[in-house]
Amino acid sequence: MTPIRILLVDDHTLFRSGLKALLQRQSDFDIIGEAADGLEGVKLCEQLKPDVVLLDIDMPQMNGREALAQIMVSQPQLAVLMLTVSEDGEDLAECLKLGARGYLLKNINADFLLASIRRAVDGDSVLSPEMTSRLLQQLRSVDTQKNKPTGLDQLTQREREILAWLSRGISNKEIARALDLAESTIKVHVQNILRKLSLNGRVQAALFAVEHGLDKLP
Repeated sequence: MTPIRILLVDDHTLFRSGLKALLQRQSDFDIIGEAADGLEGVKLCEQLKPDVVLLDIDMPQMNGREALAQIMVSQPQLAVLMLTVSEDGEDLAECLKLGARGYLLKNINADFLLASIRRAVDGDSVLSPEMTSRLLQQLRSVDTQKNKPTGLDQLTQREREILAWLSRGISNKEIARALDLAESTIKVHVQNILRKLSLNGRVQAALFAVEHGLDKLP
C-alpha cells in the first residue's frame, strides 16, 4: 500500500512535534514536510504535492484561511484538514466554503484524528462532532439565495437524494448500503453533482444542500 503523504502546517513547534510523532507511528502515513506559517505551507504544497495537509488557522505571515485559498487554486482536489483551536462558526463556514475537506479541533482524540485523515483521502468530509451543530447554526443565520442556483435544475431525482445524504457527512459506502446500490455508482453520482453545481468537493456539496434546503432525506 502506498503511504498517505502528509504535510503539517502549524506555528507551534511543540504541538507540531507531538503531532508528527503520533502520525509517524502509523505504517500507512508518511510525513513529507513541515511548515511554521501559511506562506511556507503554500510553497511546500507546490513543491511536495502531499495527499493531505493538516493546516492551522492562526499563524504568522499568512493565516490558514489565506493559505487554504491559495492552495485550492493550484490543487483543488487536495485534502486539506483544518486542525485548530478555533470553535468560531464563521471560521468553520469560511474554510469549508474555500474547499477544506474537514475542520478538526485540536482537542480531538488521537483515534478520531487518524480515522479522519484516512477518510479525507477517500474523499469523505470530516468535522469534529461539536462543530456539526455550529455549522448548521452558522448556515441558518445567513439568508438563503432567492433565485434558483445555476445547475440545480440539471440534477436528477437520484442526484438530489444523494445530495441530501452528502449533507449528513455520510460516506459513499454508507450511502450505497442505504440505497442498495454499488459504491462505484454512488461515486459517479457524486462526481456528476459536483460537476453540475460547479462545486469543489463533498464539503461544498453538503454546504450547498443545507443552504438551499436540499438536506431533507425522503
